Amino acid sequence: MALQAKAKVKLSRSLGVPLTPKAAKYMERRPYPPGQHGRGRKKESDYKNQLMEKQRLRAQYNLSERQLRNTYEEAVRRSGKTGEVLVGLLESRLDAFVLRAGFARTIYQSRQFVNHGHLTVNGRKVDIPSYRLKPGDFVQVKKKSRSMTPFQLAAAGAWASEQTPGYVETHLEGLTARFLAVPERRQVPVICDEQLIVEYYSK
Repeated sequence: MALQAKAKVKLSRSLGVPLTPKAAKYMERRPYPPGQHGRGRKKESDYKNQLMEKQRLRAQYNLSERQLRNTYEEAVRRSGKTGEVLVGLLESRLDAFVLRAGFARTIYQSRQFVNHGHLTVNGRKVDIPSYRLKPGDFVQVKKKSRSMTPFQLAAAGAWASEQTPGYVETHLEGLTARFLAVPERRQVPVICDEQLIVEYYSK
């Protein structure tokens, strides 16, 4: 296992969230945190629980602390429950959408695809992972990129079976997808207690 892959497995075990398919398989065999005290039960403080949930959310979207905080501050300014709005904003990111549409295997690969200019939004190239999609936007893999092995696998449905929620309309054969709506929290397949994250940032 490469060093980077090992690091992602270790992070996944620490957070209790499989961040890659390889990590998911590893966690099935060892469903406890790494280290000699990984199997032991520890009394957790409220702050530590809040911090853990924040780190879980950050890891699942592969965000920096600044990116997550900025999105939280935007969520505070909007109407609705802050935690649910926060998740909806994160799920509207282009890199998150590419993952949900089944065009990428992991959030890391999805971000790489966007950074390298393989995606268009409404026919225009967008290479900014944090680009915010609006309901009705079309996302497509560029024609000259579709012959690449990862996109050929995506077109064959290699990652779509567990990645396509109801707010994403996907046509894998053409590697196109539409962002139907900003999702409700219950629709979003991320593992976290967003209320604890709100408590963490509101202190």
